[in-house]
Amino acid sequence: MKNILKYFSFFIILNFISCDDGYNNTQVNVIGSGIPLSSFKAVLGAPENNRTCFTGKSISETKSEVTFKWSDQIKTDFSEDRYYYILEITDLNINVTKMITPISRNSTVVVLDKGTPYSWRIITQSNTDESVVVASELWKFYLAGNGIVNYVPFPAQLKTPVSGSTVSRDANDMVTFSWEGSDPDVGDTLSYTLFVDALDGEQIPPNDQSNLSSNTLKVKLNSDTIYYWRIETSDGKDSSYSLISAFRTK
Repeated sequence: MKNILKYFSFFIILNFISCDDGYNNTQVNVIGSGIPLSSFKAVLGAPENNRTCFTGKSISETKSEVTFKWSDQIKTDFSEDRYYYILEITDLNINVTKMITPISRNSTVVVLDKGTPYSWRIITQSNTDESVVVASELWKFYLAGNGIVNYVPFPAQLKTPVSGSTVSRDANDMVTFSWEGSDPDVGDTLSYTLFVDALDGEQIPPNDQSNLSSNTLKVKLNSDTIYYWRIETSDGKDSSYSLISAFRTK
């Protein structure tokens, strides 16, 4: 329990000082007798990335057991009392993350909601040095529901403007918005709608910000104003919404 509390304190501090995904993998370059830190990055196995029809083991009408598997890049003499794993799972519909820890083996079983998109990754955490935190790649999958034919697109990942930043406008008073969309259904064509306003990011956008085929757009904005923005992603049948992000213009 002491180690778990230490980890969560460390995790909170990192989120305030880092602008990346919350884990700075460059703080320590080597572990022990010169072993590169990057060698301890877990290799994800299952559920596979962008898997759409993943069913797991059904245990009720709404829940399934999902087995997560991963492996190590190298074998060392670092026993489980030296490091452990943390499984980070995020419900992409509501952006709620759960941390399964500590894990001393390369697999674990978690009960999750059916018909829901998730992302997951493995964090390798040292027991002896809190600065040693190595994050794996981030994978996504869709846990199948009962009778689902079309899967809702994954919520878009907002790129720029970065949340909490102050942004300069160009010579025409324009700000560039960019994002990344993806869909668990192979072959679907995605379109996007950019919501941006100075109230809450939920006001109806103009036509030229709707049904976009590109994942970038320039918008004319006022100076010295706090704006809120989000992206709606549609596959022609279903839509998903990103989180709302805020920034200030110079």
